[in-house]
Amino acid sequence: MSDPVSVKTSTPLARFWGRLDRYEVEHIRRDGARQTVTREVYDHGGAAAVLMFTPAQRTVILTRQFRLPPHLNGDPAWLVEAPAGLLDAGEAPEVAARREALEETGYAPEAMELLFNAYMSPGSLTEKCACFLGRYTPGRQQGAGGGLHHEGEDIEVFELGFDEAMAMVAGGAIVDAKTILMLQALALKLASGEAA
Repeated sequence: MSDPVSVKTSTPLARFWGRLDRYEVEHIRRDGARQTVTREVYDHGGAAAVLMFTPAQRTVILTRQFRLPPHLNGDPAWLVEAPAGLLDAGEAPEVAARREALEETGYAPEAMELLFNAYMSPGSLTEKCACFLGRYTPGRQQGAGGGLHHEGEDIEVFELGFDEAMAMVAGGAIVDAKTILMLQALALKLASGEAA
């Protein structure tokens, strides 16, 4: 649908880590009628993520860290994820993905390729995440990893087989959307021989 969307009002609700605004928006429905809706949108900028993979051993590096929203939903607060973070002002997604990989895992990706860009929750977040596949060599860490203490990060880093990671998705142990999507993208690349 290419019909115009008209933002009637924008009301700031909160400013802290990001911006929360209430919008009144008018758009044309599929039946041609005009409709006005009110939505709250949270904007904390764009993000980048990287799934670290080594083809020779078919292993990936994942992290586990505290996430308040799952806890508030009654789920485990410590999520298994691929390294990710927000883009700094003017920062290219690939630069952010490399920075986050090094900060969180201690590994700097040796080579990276963009898998896809995806909106994480388009009903309420402006965040679009650039998701990369990064290559690493086991044992060649350049730092300790674990995240940045001054940012409140306390990140566990672990290496596991790709098949084990996929089993964790199937079993519900990995519930982070970007990580699931990147593992599935890697599965398609492996099946087609592109990630060998």
